[in-house]
Amino acid sequence: MSIVNHPTTPYTDQRPGTSGLRKKVSRFQQPSYLENFVQALFDVLDGAEGATLVLGGDGRFFNRQAVQIILRMAAAKGFGRVLLGQGGILSTPAVSALIRGHQAYGGIVLSASHNPGGPDGDFGIKYNAGNGGPAPEKLTEAVFQRTLTLTHFCATDSADIDIDALGTQQIGQMAVEVIDPVADYAALMQTCFDFDAIRALFAGGFTMRFDAMNAVGGPYAKHIIEGMLLAPAGTVVNAVPLEDFGGLHPDPNPVNADDLMAHMAASNAPDFGAASDGDADRNMIVGRGNFPVAPSDSLALLAAHARLTPRFSQDGIAGIARSMPTSQAADRVAAALGVPCYETPTGWKFFGSLLDAGKVSLCGEESYGTGSDHLREKDGVWAVLFWLNILAVTGLSVEALVRAHWTKYGRNYYSRHDYEGVDSTAAEVLMTALRTQLPALVGREFGEQRIKLADDFAYTDPVDGSVATQQGVRLIFESGARIVFRLSGTGTEGATLRVYLERYEPDPAGQHLPTQDALAPLIAIAQDLARISALTGRATPTVIT
Repeated sequence: MSIVNHPTTPYTDQRPGTSGLRKKVSRFQQPSYLENFVQALFDVLDGAEGATLVLGGDGRFFNRQAVQIILRMAAAKGFGRVLLGQGGILSTPAVSALIRGHQAYGGIVLSASHNPGGPDGDFGIKYNAGNGGPAPEKLTEAVFQRTLTLTHFCATDSADIDIDALGTQQIGQMAVEVIDPVADYAALMQTCFDFDAIRALFAGGFTMRFDAMNAVGGPYAKHIIEGMLLAPAGTVVNAVPLEDFGGLHPDPNPVNADDLMAHMAASNAPDFGAASDGDADRNMIVGRGNFPVAPSDSLALLAAHARLTPRFSQDGIAGIARSMPTSQAADRVAAALGVPCYETPTGWKFFGSLLDAGKVSLCGEESYGTGSDHLREKDGVWAVLFWLNILAVTGLSVEALVRAHWTKYGRNYYSRHDYEGVDSTAAEVLMTALRTQLPALVGREFGEQRIKLADDFAYTDPVDGSVATQQGVRLIFESGARIVFRLSGTGTEGATLRVYLERYEPDPAGQHLPTQDALAPLIAIAQDLARISALTGRATPTVIT
């Protein structure tokens, strides 16, 4: 075996977004496209020689080929060992767990998360650092700059290895350990939750439906929920990861998880419904009677009941962090508990320094992502187990828990309107027009709403002092209601305009309205102020969650 230097030319579109580099599969299949990005990454990593790298992905199309490419390049880089999930499979939370549990140098995740899969779908790659969390912006920007100057990439000339056989193989001096992708993660979950209480819940006749959407969460949910917690066989459905997700769109929300919603609305509905996304870092919670729990409410409720779990039973939580677009429901719980609540930009990497510094214990994003200090990633299966632990201890239903929470803390009516595949130039014009209005918007009245604060959210990390700017236009009204406009960084075609709407209702008598009805005045303000229809050509959102 020898190391070969392959001549290459730069691509100019390899700047990572909020969670790595995501493009259409066909783009990644261009000559040297993946190799260039991996080489740029390896070029900016210092001290990796002889170290351990974790590698795996969600099993989508091109995953297996990408694994072989990266293994040959990792051997050329000089890594001493790679921990590879069997079949190239590892959920994003499992990668974080393995990095932390094995003191690895870092890890590579092959996933486009909740984006569609298959030959015509999306692919993605991101790097997780030694703390188990997504690489900071300083590193990802260095990777991008390096992609612009590449002249060659390095790889061994070795043959493909058998990534399905458990055990150790060699690529030159580098050991490749093909491991059970679930074992370490499942052991970690046992330290977080009361498995005996959850087993008793299922033994008492409690029913559940977990839709893994033919994505990577299936093996984890199947092993833990049916195997360890003894839920009846068939509790976990769509449990086998498929390269095209079986035609499903693995984005757990009421629109894409329509089969789960139909089951939860049926007369014989199970007590509890849940779904996870492509790489198992997101979750959706649904109660009997088709009662979906908003992700912002889920974060707040988990924080309020954290002491019911073994991990937080003694000391409680140190604090909460939420992304800026996420509703302020968690802020009210934090205030009641006497702990801080941090507002960060979107992207799990912004939670990492807060978690590492011990400032927070729970984190969440409105995009169906919740997590804690057990990892440095959001974690879909963990969130579902957290809910099961609370349901087992309280004996309440999902809806009863949520309505009791609203009665105590008030309800934050909340929704996100996505305009997907918008012309990128039109989306930028819309955002620029909003930003130019900001100085003059304060004090403007829209019906019963008066704007108190209008800004383009900027964040200074309280731990390392790093600054992130232009993270979303915020309109905050004197009533406490909010409208936020932001362009998503996770799509692969055009632009996705996201409009976040929120208003607070403290009176239980007013907490039973349909969400879109409760937010109708804010929806009209957002449409009018941003000229969404005129600038995008879209009369209605693509997806409402």
